[in-house]
Amino acid sequence: MSIRFALILAGGKGNHLSVLSIERAKAAVPFGGFYRLIDFPLSNCVNSGIYDVGILTQYQPRSLIEHIGVGRPWDMDRKKGGIELLQPYLGKTVGGWYRGTGDAIYQNLNIVQRKKLEHLLVLSGDHAYMMDYNFLMDYHLDHDADITLVVTQVKSEDRSRFGIVEIDENNRVIGFEEKPSQPKTNIAFMGIYVFRFDFLNECLQKNVQESKYDLVNNVIIENLNSIKIQAFFFDGCWFDIGTIKAYWEANMHLLEPLPCFNLYDPNWVIYTNRPQNPPAKIGKGTLVQSSIIGEGTVINGEVVHSVVFPGVVIEKGAKIYDSIIFNDSTIKAGSLVERSVLDKNVIVGEGSIIGTGDDYTPNRLRPDILNWGVNLVGKNSQIPPHSIIPRNCLIGINIPTSGFGKMTELKSGSVIMG
Repeated sequence: MSIRFALILAGGKGNHLSVLSIERAKAAVPFGGFYRLIDFPLSNCVNSGIYDVGILTQYQPRSLIEHIGVGRPWDMDRKKGGIELLQPYLGKTVGGWYRGTGDAIYQNLNIVQRKKLEHLLVLSGDHAYMMDYNFLMDYHLDHDADITLVVTQVKSEDRSRFGIVEIDENNRVIGFEEKPSQPKTNIAFMGIYVFRFDFLNECLQKNVQESKYDLVNNVIIENLNSIKIQAFFFDGCWFDIGTIKAYWEANMHLLEPLPCFNLYDPNWVIYTNRPQNPPAKIGKGTLVQSSIIGEGTVINGEVVHSVVFPGVVIEKGAKIYDSIIFNDSTIKAGSLVERSVLDKNVIVGEGSIIGTGDDYTPNRLRPDILNWGVNLVGKNSQIPPHSIIPRNCLIGINIPTSGFGKMTELKSGSVIMG
């Protein structure tokens, strides 16, 4: 059975990504020097033969909407099918802000019902992976399941970040805990579902009358003992970009000699919408090693083990190590950027040092996500010349050089916000 339609949940806020998601939905966060996270489920749909997709948006959708446009990069600018952006609305009987993942689908049931589907594929819009959804649907049908959840095995130290699944000898789901403090297994739910639509429709109609709005808690967990829920194991590479550390590690993984994530596979292209840029230009006497370099980048310094997005300018004598530099940022002459993430249009003043020293004092505002040595600089911010920014520092968005006052040397864990 071919899949004709999919829903992508792309309205998430991404609080644990801090300034990277203040003005953009989590699904619109740039990734890998070239892409946005939404590109991965969209491209997986196209490569699986699915050209009819509804994208549920809510939080800070502008960047996401501009990126998706009419869907041309994914060959979804079609008269029949294609991409439909499903934003919250006010109506006579339904409408308002989505109150949860279940409510988001409930408010768009009329659109799904018009498709006359027996089974509905629902995807998360903020994970990076490559997957043929046809194998998933075949498994779901072969097991005559009411719900099939895609799962994967994760490291022991990462288990508390995910929904953790228990299964029996037939891969039937018999337990599910959301981000447990003491996980019973290492089998994590990947945020990919297939539902028997009759069941989902009935359940959502009932749940909204009881003010229940979540897919996991109110559709899966509450029905574990009354319906058949199967686990489909995915053994490929999967990145859930849930925290700054996970985001940094996923990008750094792409720099491995043989990453498990092959962005260069001609048989499974990840499509994206990108502006036209000239070729990257590498100046005389520069050093570039183990890095991803975007189009239109001009490098006259050093870039080692870093991801550099399009349009970045790295002036003479500037050095970039173990860092992620978003589009159109400028690293002025003689500066050093190490183990840091810089958002779009950041300017690092001459002779500045970002990422230095052995003091790993956690960030005073976000100790939960900035406690392992990385610095985070929001978009459009300007670092004054000859500044020193050590470890776990957080610079907000749109911070001018005057926002630093007379401080040219920060302490580890410092915060500068507008």
